[in-house]
Amino acid sequence: MKELISFCEISDSGEITGITVPLFKPADWTSFDVVNKCRRITGFRKVGHAGTLDPFAEGVLILGFGTHTKRLDRYKMLDKTYRVDIRLGAETDTQDPTGRIIAGKGQGTPPDLQTINDLLPRFTGTIEQIPPMYSAKKVRGKRLYTLARKGEIIEREAVSVRIESITLLEYAWPLLRCRIRCGSGTYIRTLAADIGKALNCGAYADKLLRERIGDWGLEECLTLDEFTEAWKSIRESRP
Repeated sequence: MKELISFCEISDSGEITGITVPLFKPADWTSFDVVNKCRRITGFRKVGHAGTLDPFAEGVLILGFGTHTKRLDRYKMLDKTYRVDIRLGAETDTQDPTGRIIAGKGQGTPPDLQTINDLLPRFTGTIEQIPPMYSAKKVRGKRLYTLARKGEIIEREAVSVRIESITLLEYAWPLLRCRIRCGSGTYIRTLAADIGKALNCGAYADKLLRERIGDWGLEECLTLDEFTEAWKSIRESRP
């Protein structure tokens, strides 16, 4: 893990004008929660991130501060790697564990390992996904999750996404663990739900860890506590 100062841009006058740093987003925090906390810690007014992580998910979240917020778009387009625990035999309205179960637990027949191995390659390459209602995607100027929370379900157009690879790591009914490398814009929750439908048993993403964005991996991430202490150290060491 690098020192925070190595991620900073420093002007000729010695002022820190920008930072691009990978942080570890904990589960149960929104990406905006992380941005807001880091804004308070550093005093930077301009802080953004390079790709939302769902609240239940954890892992690599690249933040940009100050002048570096202009660089964030380049990271949003990079390939990403996730580890996901897919819970088979049930479906939720959010496609993750925060939602309401809409199809009963233990539905369908547990698929065998060979069936899963034969199925997963069908979800690689360029595939079509229908964005989930509980997402930040805008349709006709409104966030889908805003409509979903009001009980509104609207028709969404499918979008093309790219799945580079799906690696089966572990399977013991009802949990299926995979590592997924994919392009930007991929909904891992939706991929999990679609795999469940194809297996005729239903599924949702139970746990989700973003392991990598481009060349930025977990090994380079600072936790929020580490970031806080590192920033404090930088400020105390500078005139």
